[in-house]
Amino acid sequence: MKQDIHPEFKTVEVVCACGNTFETKSTVDSIHLDICSVCHPFYTGKQRLVDTAGRVDRFKKKYGDISK
Repeated sequence: MKQDIHPEFKTVEVVCACGNTFETKSTVDSIHLDICSVCHPFYTGKQRLVDTAGRVDRFKKKYGDISK
């Protein structure tokens, strides 16, 4: 293997939108997540809508509220 061509592999802090933080190893300086295992519906059993740029509102406006 060639020397001095690989990026530095360091410990970084991962921050989720829900406020959860943990450490992992990566070549980037910091990692920001939208959904982690603490707030993901598959792991929690709770449904949480992640509204990106008003998509949920546009869907409800176009098709109506189907949760009636």
